[in-house]
Amino acid sequence: MRDGVARARGFGGILRQRDFRLFWLGETTSEIGNSLAVVAMSLLVVSVLDASTFTVSLLTAFTFLPWLLVGLPAGAWIDRLPSRTVMIVTDLAAAVLYASIPVAAWLDVLTIEQVLAVAFLTGTVNVFFDTAYQVQLPCLVSADDLVEGNVKLQASVSVARFGGSSAGGFLVRAMGAATALVLNALSFLVSAACLLAVRAPQERPARRAGPRRRLWKDVAEGMRFVAGDRYLRPLTIWAALANFGLTGYDALIVVFLVRDVGVGAEAVGLLMAVGGVAAVAGALVAGRVVDRFGTARGLLLNSTFVIPFVLLVPLTGPGPGLVLYVAGVATCVAGIAVTNVIVASFRQAYAPPGMLGRVTATTRFVLNGVYPVGALVAGALGTWLGVRATLWIMLGIVALAGACLLTRTFRGRRDLPLTCRLPHAGRRK
Repeated sequence: MRDGVARARGFGGILRQRDFRLFWLGETTSEIGNSLAVVAMSLLVVSVLDASTFTVSLLTAFTFLPWLLVGLPAGAWIDRLPSRTVMIVTDLAAAVLYASIPVAAWLDVLTIEQVLAVAFLTGTVNVFFDTAYQVQLPCLVSADDLVEGNVKLQASVSVARFGGSSAGGFLVRAMGAATALVLNALSFLVSAACLLAVRAPQERPARRAGPRRRLWKDVAEGMRFVAGDRYLRPLTIWAALANFGLTGYDALIVVFLVRDVGVGAEAVGLLMAVGGVAAVAGALVAGRVVDRFGTARGLLLNSTFVIPFVLLVPLTGPGPGLVLYVAGVATCVAGIAVTNVIVASFRQAYAPPGMLGRVTATTRFVLNGVYPVGALVAGALGTWLGVRATLWIMLGIVALAGACLLTRTFRGRRDLPLTCRLPHAGRRK
């Protein structure tokens, strides 16, 4: 077996392992619920509560704001707590929070303030769940199986997001926006039940000798480690730049397709589905890419040669010109899916014992923190320069971001290391 590249053990691979199968099922189910909630809550505030455009934008802002407020301390807390217990508790909390909306609607007391509060609180819950999820996977599978585990999780999550979003509209039409959120609450109960059924003993958080340190010292240690590490630092900068550009793309693409290209509403829906299909395809081939090229070379190949195909998008035109959009988005998203598998597997294997929560939270804090900034910058540039010109700028950043990885650290090896060789966390290599 080559440096952590997982090979499937017959049909289903590690899905034949009971604990991973339960973990995978629970995560996929809750992701379907999350995707359904995005559609249902947006339609709820628009069609039922008749909210303004600004209020609708607040719904998204409140969902991501917790990453900036509690993202860093969440990692330190999770390094101190059993990660699976954290996931179960957050699943139950999310179920209660989402269930409160249909209950309030049935009692005719639902307000926009409650919906925004639920968006903020479930966003906070998601910070803890998402960080704990990254920490829990290495507790269930061996280091050699991390790539395969992330491949299967990434593929199922992509399918869940695509299917949940698509089904959300139909369910809202059939059941009503508030009632549809009952299914979302049930999805979190299913996730909690799956996690409770896992038999593997929980890994006890590492205990330091001496008095317990203050939380912010642990947070600072995680930040220093990521900032000082020759692998994690460029990976985080690259991903942040790519996320910044892609957020600008997300903010403007519908306007671009409708107003600049002249695409109808139904065609926009079909074109937006291209990304979901490509994400699934990319996740499914990630293991083969790693097997063929190695983790380091596979990462460089996708970040510098595959993802830059996104520059075909601003060339999109009406009619046959839509092929450029399909080719650009499909190639880019597939490349991103492959890099997501590689980077997640590397981080889970590489982080020192007792630091994975803080390493994950630090990187997520940076990556999710650029979302509102990218959207605001894209909006301002789109107003000033025009949408097509702004897409050239934002997607140009995505295409050029891979240059951050063209260093000796990555170019000089086939695979990324599986363990950190630092004698203690935070010291520079």
